[in-house]
Amino acid sequence: MIQVPFYSLDYVERDLGSSLAESVDAVIKSNWYIRGSRCSAFEEAFAAYCGAKVCVGVGNGLDALTLMLRASIQLGRLQQGDEVIVPANTFVATVLAVRAAGLVPVLVEPNPETCVLDVSRLAESCSEKTRAILVVHLYGRLTDMPAVCEFAKSRGLLVFEDAAQAHGACGVPYSSNAAAYSFYPTKNLGAMGDGGAVVTDDLELAQVVRSLGNYGSVEKYVNKYVGVNSRLDEIQAAILLAKLPHLDSWNARRQQIAARYCAEIKNPLVRVTPGPQNPKSHVWHVFPVFCERRDELQKFLKARGVETLIHYPIPPHLQEAFSGAVVRGELRHSALPIAEKLAKTELSIPMGPSLTDDQVSYVIESLNEFA
Repeated sequence: MIQVPFYSLDYVERDLGSSLAESVDAVIKSNWYIRGSRCSAFEEAFAAYCGAKVCVGVGNGLDALTLMLRASIQLGRLQQGDEVIVPANTFVATVLAVRAAGLVPVLVEPNPETCVLDVSRLAESCSEKTRAILVVHLYGRLTDMPAVCEFAKSRGLLVFEDAAQAHGACGVPYSSNAAAYSFYPTKNLGAMGDGGAVVTDDLELAQVVRSLGNYGSVEKYVNKYVGVNSRLDEIQAAILLAKLPHLDSWNARRQQIAARYCAEIKNPLVRVTPGPQNPKSHVWHVFPVFCERRDELQKFLKARGVETLIHYPIPPHLQEAFSGAVVRGELRHSALPIAEKLAKTELSIPMGPSLTDDQVSYVIESLNEFA
């Protein structure tokens, strides 16, 4: 029996060898650990990679989302109490960030095939209080950004991107106001600890994000805003800087594996999401399959040595943390049967550059044998 872990970081050492250790050692010897040359170099490199003017490193992905929204409030583009459209099928951090900024999340159903925001539902989800759309490129698949931005322009709405799972997806950011990234270790581009970034063409927004993440300070000991401590440290920046040149090849391997999964998984009990028309618009951070007998399938695969996870078993609107939020006016949504069904049927199978061809074949074989 072949053992197939859900995700392994073995490929990092394989591809980078001793260069990561050398990068960390150089930071240690520099005696400079916060807001130094490595962070600046990574910010410049990642902005260029994304095709954007500026990148601001922060402490984690949740902070990136929150500070992006808080900066918009400081600049008068949003105000507390405004509504922000958010896909109902997402990790809870997306909703937490909107709430933390004093804004009201409006949860909208996903497209059942692609699992990302259903753009056709935007109009019916707007109210007189709607001021922004926060899309989520879930599983590494880009939302239909041209359609989102066209709708937003017609309504005078801001557009933000939760790109925490979409490092390297072709076209991020588009013409949105800003995109937030997470560098959690298992992301397509991951640190060896927490990290995040806001990427944007808006230099004014970037400056406010940077200040908010540095205690609200524009210059040392001069605090313009009520800020927080959220900065990408030098060690994590050095690691990300060393990894960045490999991101495209790592994503290409994910896309190769995904192409096999899409073509070769043939079990009528297991639904596979369709690949995108543009293969580069999906970097397959996660490969989801859907099965009405999801729990049985997970046990079956475990018995065969195939590790799986669920993304995500409880949708945000059913989390205990938000109980009573609708009544209090802190969250808005109608019935969400699609999001709830996805949560009950989704199973994430192994995906990542470490997978061998034999392991991929074994995962496919195992899924096809489930009955």
